Amino acid sequence: MKYSPEEVIAFARETDVKFIRLAFCDVFGRQKNIAIMTDELPRAFQYGIAMDASAIDGFGGEVRSDLFLHPDASTLVQLPWRPQQGKVVRMFCDITHPDGTPFYGDTRQILKRAVAQAKGAGYSFDFGSEMEFYLFKLDEQGNPTKVPYDFAGYMDIAPEDKGENVRREICLMMEQMGIQPESSHHESGPGQNEIDFRYADPLTAADNAATFYAVVKAIAARNGLHADFSPKPLPDKDGNGMHINLSVHGPDGRQPLEEVIAGLLEKIREMTLFLNPCEDSYRRLGRDKAPSYITWSKENRSQLIRIPASPEGRLRAEIRSADPMANPYLAFALVIHAALYGIENRLTPPAAADFNAFAASAQQLAQYRKLPSSIQEAKTIARESSFLQSHIPEKILEAYLK
Repeated sequence: MKYSPEEVIAFARETDVKFIRLAFCDVFGRQKNIAIMTDELPRAFQYGIAMDASAIDGFGGEVRSDLFLHPDASTLVQLPWRPQQGKVVRMFCDITHPDGTPFYGDTRQILKRAVAQAKGAGYSFDFGSEMEFYLFKLDEQGNPTKVPYDFAGYMDIAPEDKGENVRREICLMMEQMGIQPESSHHESGPGQNEIDFRYADPLTAADNAATFYAVVKAIAARNGLHADFSPKPLPDKDGNGMHINLSVHGPDGRQPLEEVIAGLLEKIREMTLFLNPCEDSYRRLGRDKAPSYITWSKENRSQLIRIPASPEGRLRAEIRSADPMANPYLAFALVIHAALYGIENRLTPPAAADFNAFAASAQQLAQYRKLPSSIQEAKTIARESSFLQSHIPEKILEAYLK
């Protein structure tokens, strides 16, 4: 349900809400928040709530560090794992300077602008994410270990799959928060899990991804476990991916999926730093179902972009290189801009790579470009990219290049 500010204030006062978490993400996608009491809500909606941004990564240090959080009433959800007496709710926020101008580091606003640009060109997008994570045991002091919660395999069931009840609890919590999970299962790695949720408009999908991280970590901790979203938690086991599914709709119902794929293939090397932002990201790519070559195909999980089979006739593309360390707001914004690039220039993708890229010969693969093989290569490409300079604020780009 989408609320107005007046409805949020009434809801909070009538249903024993005591704390409101004003949530936002730093430039790397890590969720932060400030908690206020219910009586502060009218001021929050009218003026915003001041915060000190000097210690937040990518937010510019001590100079001009006073920023304001403006809650988005439409994102109100109750946090079901918090007490039912003295409820806790959360809203995502826009970030501004004291004079009301948008803050460059507000990546949610960057995605909003990308959506607006697409709408101005007559196109709308839907996104859905497939999120993978490991569950590890804690030591006697409550610190995370690298000991997996179980040693089950792909789509195994209980009792080998010990994560079944944890995934069930996560799915039920997400459903209570208005986010609809589609499926969940044990992944290939020991203690590795995947939960997929239903597609939505880009901003809602990015909010859902940010919410998902928080819910998974909270439920894991409640079960005496640690949830690890890093791209390569165990060096000799499968990495964690964040597969990005997207569909596009244009004037007269047009679905220019091939042009979208062509745009993504052309810009993917420049985008990789933002889809795979840490050193371990590049230990995942090229192995265990994670792509390294810039290719596409239908129903083929060895390629970078896959067109899944769809009995509903809804065309979509799946980008398989991104990992959960990506900021979903920046990732989705860049995907939209690359897709629009392909549409506006009427690009045509190369021939589909209808073979198993993981079993192909070096001679067969020699004709294809590769994704960056290291964080250093990804930074070099990003530093020289006019595409990124057009769509990513300079200071955010600098933060990723450091």
